[in-house]
Amino acid sequence: MNNHKKDCENCIIKQLNSLKVLGRDELKSISDAKIMKGFKKGETIFNENEKLRGVFCVRKGKSKLSKMSENGKNQIIKIANKGELLGQRSVISEEMTNLSATALDDMEVCFIPKKNIVISLNNNIEFTKAVLIQMSKELKFADNIIVNMTQKSVSQRTAEILLYLEKNYGKDEKGFLSVKLKREDMANIVGTAKEGCIRTLSLFKKNGWISTDRKKIKIENSIALKNLITGF
Repeated sequence: MNNHKKDCENCIIKQLNSLKVLGRDELKSISDAKIMKGFKKGETIFNENEKLRGVFCVRKGKSKLSKMSENGKNQIIKIANKGELLGQRSVISEEMTNLSATALDDMEVCFIPKKNIVISLNNNIEFTKAVLIQMSKELKFADNIIVNMTQKSVSQRTAEILLYLEKNYGKDEKGFLSVKLKREDMANIVGTAKEGCIRTLSLFKKNGWISTDRKKIKIENSIALKNLITGF
């Protein structure tokens, strides 16, 4: 749904992405052109192989970015948080989206038309550099996923994901991970079957490394998880 607009020039969210290097006139142009949208938990922001007409700047909430494999399994590649730009790689390359984006909780996003992004890329070298740096970070992250999938066990990957979620997305007031994932989603991030993920989490819980409350997970012994990852 569309909501009232907010001024990009005074928006703190832009400090979390490549938009922070844009000048006042460029930000005003984006403010005039953007559309604010809301997505409920579970709603699709965009699908894989979709042609995007712009990028989505996340103002509030989290989304999962996933890709469907040839055998029909949905592999979650990344969880996008507040401040991230969704779809910029596809818009810049003028290709169909390689991933789908789905809201993990209620979200607010700003849709920025492709034209505004392209104009800034053509006229602002600092913005171009910022976009390239962000895309290189995403490629590095993807490279690490490939290495982990081939060289680490399911237990090691699960431990790594739990620590990653705590470090990057924080905890709630009771110490549980702020990102609440279904076990199927957790399995899709780890790259294993749902049953294997449940067995691994049950083992972690039995060992006292984590505790759970329905979908919520709390890390009780981060040192043990780190030792598992490194093989100690």
